[in-house]
Amino acid sequence: MSVLILAIESSCDDTSASVIQDGEVLSNCIANQEIHKLYGGVVPEAASRAHQVNIVPVVDAAIKKAGIKKENLSAIAFTRGPGLIGSLLVGVSFAKAFAMSLEIPMIEVNHMQAHILAHYAEEPKPPLPFLCLTVSGGHTQIVKVTDHLKMELLGSTIDDAAGEAFDKTGKLLGLDYPAGPLIDKYAKLGEPIFKFTEPKVGELDFSFSGLKTSILYFLRKNIKENPKFIEENLNDICASVQARIVSILLKKLKIAAQKTGIKHLAIAGGVSANSALRSGLEEMGKEMGWKTYIPRFEYCTDNAAMIAVTGYYKYLKKDFVGQDVVPVARWSV
Repeated sequence: MSVLILAIESSCDDTSASVIQDGEVLSNCIANQEIHKLYGGVVPEAASRAHQVNIVPVVDAAIKKAGIKKENLSAIAFTRGPGLIGSLLVGVSFAKAFAMSLEIPMIEVNHMQAHILAHYAEEPKPPLPFLCLTVSGGHTQIVKVTDHLKMELLGSTIDDAAGEAFDKTGKLLGLDYPAGPLIDKYAKLGEPIFKFTEPKVGELDFSFSGLKTSILYFLRKNIKENPKFIEENLNDICASVQARIVSILLKKLKIAAQKTGIKHLAIAGGVSANSALRSGLEEMGKEMGWKTYIPRFEYCTDNAAMIAVTGYYKYLKKDFVGQDVVPVARWSV
């Protein structure tokens, strides 16, 4: 009998639902929230309210697109954390009610673990073991994956994440939120002529708070000398900031690969959609003789397909939770 799983993702500002059958993604529907552009960042209260509006239509769309009947579902998987508590509550509460009404088991999923397993939603799938650089708005990690559900954290950010560095820089430059895609766009038109220092932290750890501060002081100094500095140098500023962030990320991943001897490297998370990071990983892989894995864009940002894939592997192990489950804002891989 085939295993049909409905998955819910509501950790931040995207409401997503996906249906997976025996490990194959049948649907992956996402509702984005535009309201946060007005504030230059995610507003937790607004996000949770939008999830309440979107979740039923998104789940309905995912089930219809998959061409299945909800009565045939084997289980429901959902993001338990990490994330915004208000947003998570919407998804967890829906999962509880849905599972109870159909009398099917529930599967809790770690959002960061799911980003890594998004690679198993498509081909080619990285063989075990592999290293994954997981980079999103709130997390920057290097993880050693020895089994689908067995992961070891080798390094992580001690303060801010790479995605936050992109967004903070975008705010300083007057760009809309989210700034990452815009910085990537303008960087392609410029050259990395401005140099920013590289943070000195642990061998496999990351730090981006100092980089954000250096960018702030750099802009202040140059704007004081030339009020039109940003306007006249936007492309080069974006290229320079992006080049430094990407170099920090890939340098740490290279060290991790050399230390572990693992030759299969992957990236995941929202920032893995960055073109410079994607091309940089490919170039490093060719140079070092390593095999690299880069997810399709739809599996980079928050999506329920990655929750469904993770849920599928947990279903095979009968790793279920009860109705007393609660969301968690912080949850390490």
